[in-house]
Formats: sequence, C-alpha cells, structure tokens
Amino acid sequence: MKEYQLKYGCNPNQFPAKVYMADGSDLPFEILNGRAGYINLLDAMNSWQLVKELKEATGMVSATSFKHVSPTSAAVANPMTDKQKRAFFVDDIEGLDDSETATAYARARGTDRMSSFGDWIAISDKVDVTCARLIQREVSDGIIAPDFEPEAFEILKSKKKGNYTIIKIDPDYECAPLETKQVFGVTFEQGHNNFRIGPELFTNIVTENKELPEEAMRDMVIALITLKYTQSNSVCFAEDGQAIGVGAGQQSRIHCTRLAGDKADKWHLRQHDRVLGLPFKDEVRRPDRDNAIDIYLSEDYDDVIGEGNWERLFTEKPEPFTRDEQRAYLGSLKGVALGSDAFFPFGDNIERAAKSGVTYVAQPGGSVRDDNVIETCNRFGMVMAFTGMRLFHH
Repeated sequence: MKEYQLKYGCNPNQFPAKVYMADGSDLPFEILNGRAGYINLLDAMNSWQLVKELKEATGMVSATSFKHVSPTSAAVANPMTDKQKRAFFVDDIEGLDDSETATAYARARGTDRMSSFGDWIAISDKVDVTCARLIQREVSDGIIAPDFEPEAFEILKSKKKGNYTIIKIDPDYECAPLETKQVFGVTFEQGHNNFRIGPELFTNIVTENKELPEEAMRDMVIALITLKYTQSNSVCFAEDGQAIGVGAGQQSRIHCTRLAGDKADKWHLRQHDRVLGLPFKDEVRRPDRDNAIDIYLSEDYDDVIGEGNWERLFTEKPEPFTRDEQRAYLGSLKGVALGSDAFFPFGDNIERAAKSGVTYVAQPGGSVRDDNVIETCNRFGMVMAFTGMRLFHH
C-alpha cells in the first residue's frame, strides 16, 4: 500500500488527509481491519516505537496504552501478584499467567484505567488469544502489533461491530535518519531520535547512596523509554516492570511531577485492601467501577459513599478511606523509580517524589541548582543518576 486516504485530519474540518511515504515506497504497515483515523495513526506510530524499543532494551514482551499521542502507561510482562490482578480487573482472565502479551497489556491498561478508556494499544509480539480476550472486553480504538494468532484476530475483529482497527506492522522496518514535518507551511527537519536507553546510562550516580539494584535499573529504563514517546514536559514513575504514573505535557516541571505522583499514588492505593474490598454490585461495569474508585480516593468520596449515593454502586455502605490513612500507607512505600525528560530545576520535585515512595531517580542533570536537587535526594536517601541526555518529544 503506497498511501492511505483518511476521512479527515485531527478534526473533521481538516481535509483532505492521507498518509504516505515521501520516497514513494510502500507503507510499513497493513490495516487488517477497520478504518484508521489521523490520530489513530499518530498513536500507532509512536506507540509501536515505544514497545519495540522497550522489548529491545529489556528482552521482555512489552505493551503500552496510548491516548492523544502519549502513553498512559507502558509495561513488560512481569508476573503479577494476586492483588494486582484484582486491582486491574483481570483476576478472572483464564490463562493470564501463561500469556506474556496479555500480562504486559493487563499491566499497561491497569495503571490508569480512566485515562486508558478508549485507548490505542501497541504490543511488541504476536498477539495471542488470551490477550485478545482481555482487549475484547475493554473500550479501545485499535491495536498495532507485528502479528496476530488467527483466533486472536477473529476475536479482535468482532469488536465495535466489526469496525475495530487492527494494524500489522513490519517489525523490521527502520525509519529514515532524517524526519520532517510541516507547521503553518514551514518545513521542519531533524535527525530521528535514535538515542538508545539502557542500564549503561546510569553509571554517573551523583548521590551519596549508590546502591542501584537490577530491578531499579529496569524500571528506570522503562520510565525513560516511556518519556521518550510522551509529549513534553513529562515525568514518569515506574515500579515492578511498568510505568505507574505519567505526567505529560505540562509547562512546569513540578506540575509534571505532581501529576505523575498523583497517578502513581492511585496505582498503589487501588491495591490496598480497603479498595480491593469495596462491595460493588455485580452489575456495575468496569468503567463505572474505575470512576467510583477514583472518586472514593478523592476528597469528594461522599459522592459515591454518601447517603443516597452508595446504594447505586455497592451492596453495603463502605467506610471512607481518609486522606490521613492514605498518606500513612503511601508513606510506608519505597523502591519506586522516577524518570524526567529534562533536568529538575528545584528540589521541590524530589520533595514531592518522596511522598510517593521514590527511591531511584534518573534525569539529565545540568541545572544551575543541581546541588540543591542532589542535597534533597541525599536527605531522603535516594539514588540519583545523571544521564546527560534530554528526551523532549513533540
């Protein structure tokens, strides 16, 4: 296929619209089902790069859940605990532990389920039946992967009344070294960001604590590769083989950190016994549960457990999970990794990160206040590596 005609561009008033290769060659993907939109294809191209690079860096099957050209999360196929399966609403998926693609996607989708509603999916490897069955029951716009098992393809094809977008990508495709785009009629050209991220990036440890275990390096790699394909400014928290909080597209670095930290906190709190034990009625759908849990963990918890409200969702009235109780639980956490796509200008980012259990930090360094940031890390006993590489993405 030389080119693909689109119904319209980013918005219905933007037409004509199409995608094609500037050199006249075939597109590196095939649309097996459905009709991809402009934003779908932006998500597809960015998300595929992320999972391909994550697989190359870790050697593990990888998945991501994308919305509006940024990942809500990315994950490798690290086995899940029973609490994680319950928190991610996948404890009823038969054969989950035997499917690496399903495990990776269950983690990616389970991180920030509200943001992932209607997501674009990328999987690094052939999609199997178990993964397809998991995707089948979630609200999603489409998927890109190098291949699909025949039965898995038929399962996915049945979504959205047969209109679910399924894209098969050539896994060996490499883009040209130079990339261009036009903005307001002006052509921009730059070299493709082929910077490789791996454990070797964390040798310049600038803090007093220099103990960096392999699991932490893996999580730092995941955080930085996730940031490489996230709209800047961006900060990412990672733990246990997945991104657990992404703060994207904020003008202020501290706002990135707060947003990512708040999402990471929700990821942890969803696994608390208080949340896992919420007595939802059987007929309450997963998206409604996601929304209810989000409100239950907020200051507006009365909107779901107050008199006249709880009866719609629960078989009995839940007790509130107070802010003080949440803070006490979060304050006991350690071992979270944090990546930033550019340097931290002030120590306040580290102060906020400490409240979410961050122990390991990866950032470029180069701020005039690096000493203050290092001092703040030392105060919390953190390990911080300067990577020397900025990862802006626009």
